Amino acid sequence: MFTFLVARSKGAFASRDTPRFDRPSTNPILCIEMLERMRGLAVACALLCSCAAAQHHEEREAFKRLADGRYWTTRNLDVEAVPSHCYEDTKRNCHQYGRLYTWESARQGCQSLGNGWRLPTDDEWRRMAKYYGGVREDSVDNGQAAYKALLVEGRSGFDALLGGNISDDGLYAPLKDHGFYWTASESDSDRAWFYNFSRNVVYLSRHSDCEKQLGLSVRCIRE
Repeated sequence: MFTFLVARSKGAFASRDTPRFDRPSTNPILCIEMLERMRGLAVACALLCSCAAAQHHEEREAFKRLADGRYWTTRNLDVEAVPSHCYEDTKRNCHQYGRLYTWESARQGCQSLGNGWRLPTDDEWRRMAKYYGGVREDSVDNGQAAYKALLVEGRSGFDALLGGNISDDGLYAPLKDHGFYWTASESDSDRAWFYNFSRNVVYLSRHSDCEKQLGLSVRCIRE
């Protein structure tokens, strides 16, 4: 024999979906109906827990402590900052490659993450790259080992992408040819250092002459 508590609505906020159990019933049909409702609630709770766990895993995997001892984001930055752009103004490209930022909006974008996140300096990029073979002038192989280690699916887990760039007049460089990344280090009032993952020559290099109004990809760093 089934025994269950009958739901009775009471109060201004009570409804069929917010039962109040306060007296027993032995009606098997009613008991089965209530069990089905509770089973539905259990499934909903399980789904919510699963989604929360997936979100936690995604957040945890969004950054990593690399060999230099610092935490780096392992995805290209994709937060709203003005100005910033999706490649060819396509949202799908933002999701896959992150946004393209001017130098100033890159700094703001990293800071918006909170918890000490910021745009890495040239020295920090260079020091990190040395643990994986070094940029072109610091290596014996013209930066090829660092390129392979830091690129997506490389051994470092940094997962750099070849996300192209956008000029100050709105022209996009070819996607998947280069991955250009800002640093916080200025070379003068109009230019800053950046790092270039070049598919054509398969190496990682650094340059001091990028105009700050160009749109490049961004990674962030914290202690």
